[in-house]
Amino acid sequence: MEMQENHAVSVVQISTTNEGQDKLKRGADINYGIDDIPPWFLCIFMALQHYLTMIGAIVSIPFILTPALCMEDEDPSRGIIISTMIFVTGIVTYIQATWGCRLPIVQGGTISFLVPTLAILNLPQWKCPAESVMATLDAEAKTELWQVRMRELSGAIAVSALFQVFIGYSGLVGKLLKVITPLTIVPTVSLVGLTLFSHASETASKHWGIAVGTIVLMTLFSQAMTGVTVPTLKYRKGHGLQIGWFPLFKLFPVLLTILIMWSLCGVLTATNVFPSGHPARTDVRIRVLEDAAWFRVPYPGQFGIPTVTLAGVLGMLAGVLACTVESISYYPTVSQMCGAPPPPLHAINRGIATEGLGTVLAGLWGSGNGTNTFGENVGAIGVTKVGSRRVIQWAAIIMIFQGVLNKFGAAFIMIPDPVVGGIFCVMFGMIAAFGLSALQYVDLRSARNLYILGLSIFFPLVLCLWLKDHPTFIQTGNETVDSTLSVLLGTSILVGGVLGCILDNLIPGTPEERGLVAWSKEMALKVDGEQTGVPSTFDFPYGMSFLKRCKWTKYVPFLPTYKMEL
Repeated sequence: MEMQENHAVSVVQISTTNEGQDKLKRGADINYGIDDIPPWFLCIFMALQHYLTMIGAIVSIPFILTPALCMEDEDPSRGIIISTMIFVTGIVTYIQATWGCRLPIVQGGTISFLVPTLAILNLPQWKCPAESVMATLDAEAKTELWQVRMRELSGAIAVSALFQVFIGYSGLVGKLLKVITPLTIVPTVSLVGLTLFSHASETASKHWGIAVGTIVLMTLFSQAMTGVTVPTLKYRKGHGLQIGWFPLFKLFPVLLTILIMWSLCGVLTATNVFPSGHPARTDVRIRVLEDAAWFRVPYPGQFGIPTVTLAGVLGMLAGVLACTVESISYYPTVSQMCGAPPPPLHAINRGIATEGLGTVLAGLWGSGNGTNTFGENVGAIGVTKVGSRRVIQWAAIIMIFQGVLNKFGAAFIMIPDPVVGGIFCVMFGMIAAFGLSALQYVDLRSARNLYILGLSIFFPLVLCLWLKDHPTFIQTGNETVDSTLSVLLGTSILVGGVLGCILDNLIPGTPEERGLVAWSKEMALKVDGEQTGVPSTFDFPYGMSFLKRCKWTKYVPFLPTYKMEL
């Protein structure tokens, strides 16, 4: 049989033998497969590509997070949060590629955690004081104001991620996906983007000309100019250095857009077209860069010991579930793109558990966010035809190094708000569209499916918006219960996902109508076959001889020797 690669890159071909077994054959156009090790100097260059692909997405998160934390625009700690995110991304990415699922994927901050974060910070006790009150606070009081909120988020993120660790190491991933159907995934993921539209509007409206220009460039680079290449030097095994054509616009549309519009704002700032204090000026937050330290190593508890509340943990669980389903959907695609066999069940279990551990670390470090598979970097593999695990390991090292350069993180805070607003319009829309793409599996001619889809998307938006405007409506007499219910009912992705899951599993419908048949083929979870003596792509780098000698290891769902059938 022939499988179509999602990014229009023919990477592998799968043929069926007479015995009905599928054998993976690496395509001739793969530059470096998953187990290949390019020369170190090429590894650094190709790793830098992955780093630049990742950085465009990760720097947008603090632009929503830090205002919700009651942090001032010129607070140098905003740069520390970006550096912390990059630092933790490097650590988790290295662990995932080396000991986790062992696929060449980048693990980093995700917008999925922003929805429950905003629901938590919308509680009466966490809302920011009025500007008149903020003006009366001294520097120490302002610091404590946002750090106490960061500690609340850190505890909620770290504890909620233990659920992801548990389902990964216990092998419950396969059973969980039997309940999480396409009509559960659609509202859960799409509402991540739809819920954040107000933040895109707020930042873009600070200068619609710059914001629209950002959207136009982003559309031009990512859609119209994907086939345009630029000449560059490349290395080909057996042929040395050659002139090649590099898909610059397809690989770096976000980064190019930011640099061009940032430069334009710089010119308009230098010529005083934008008056002093205008949000589109490039020097409006110059103090952040000036006050940032050159080197600073992030560490656990750097903003204080995380606090844990029931409301926060249950709210963040919505982000954990959304990230789990999204990451699992990437694993088969990445394996195919880099010339690897389909990922076995133990690798998927281990990958989800490692992602959970990464989110725990992100919480403890105080990044204010969790970790998830970066779709942008998955696309980069398809474009460059470089799926080497070693390249991702080098990229992780670059991220760790950059994470201690605090000036570097502070520089991204200076991106003008209208530019960020334009990027938000595109990115949040793409997230919503990614969630809606799961509808390809279900029958959209079914009135049953349309009813579930419409209710599970529309009702959470109505409920959560109303609760945001009436935060004190829930009054049970118990403050903990009030806070918990306010966060749960105020988190759109949780309300939509639970509603879609319940309706889809209770309202009668055929498996074909519900999309379960097509979905099961896409997300088929299998265990490894018999060992042939040849090291597997998904084996641990060390200790395999010991694991193979022990009989009990075949019962452990996250070890490469796992043999139990589903």
